[in-house]
Amino acid sequence: MIRRMTAWLVVALAIASGWIAVAAQPALAHEARTVGAYHVLVGWGAEPAYAGQQNSVQLILSTTAGKSVTDLGDSLKVEVIYQNQTTTLSLEPTFDPDTGLGTPGDYRAWFFPTAPGDYTFHFTGTIGSQAVDERFTSGPTTFDPVGDPTQVEFPIKNPTLTELATAVQRQNPRIDAAAADAKTMARHAANGARVLGIVGIVVGAIGVALAASRRSRGTGASGQVESATQRS
Repeated sequence: MIRRMTAWLVVALAIASGWIAVAAQPALAHEARTVGAYHVLVGWGAEPAYAGQQNSVQLILSTTAGKSVTDLGDSLKVEVIYQNQTTTLSLEPTFDPDTGLGTPGDYRAWFFPTAPGDYTFHFTGTIGSQAVDERFTSGPTTFDPVGDPTQVEFPIKNPTLTELATAVQRQNPRIDAAAADAKTMARHAANGARVLGIVGIVVGAIGVALAASRRSRGTGASGQVESATQRS
């Protein structure tokens, strides 16, 4: 009897440990909000989010009664805001009603976040007859900001797209100066070639003139000799 009780106790402890482990799993970093007759859950489609890696704005949409909304269409847009820059994206459903594949009510707006930091997702439009104008910003109580991938890269830390773009921008003045120098040198070379061509033409003309002069002199001398011979 004691052995049976011990065995059941071990099983109970194992089950309890399993539940504790499940409860300890990190939840999706999304912000939940009620918008009129609808419940929305907004965050990154892939977490954690890193700069330079493809990701998406994720919108999980259902009614307040818990029914997934699968007929949103193109009535809702999301504006992604980073500092003073914005871009507007369309939402695409991941659920295919014909095949049943995907998750009902799960919509994505795909893009590449290229800089680490906080992002804001601004939804505008309508859901059915419900007007929508809602902003969701990354933060401690919402969803995570975009991280710097070099913090988790191993064994080689690659520069981010932002770092590469900054390096290119720093080199642009030097590239422009080198291009300007190359154009100047090419222009001088062209001018030099043009001068050499003119000199060649002049030298050639002088040569032709000298040759003609020599021929005329030779012809005159031979004529004088012939005249003298005839007189004699």
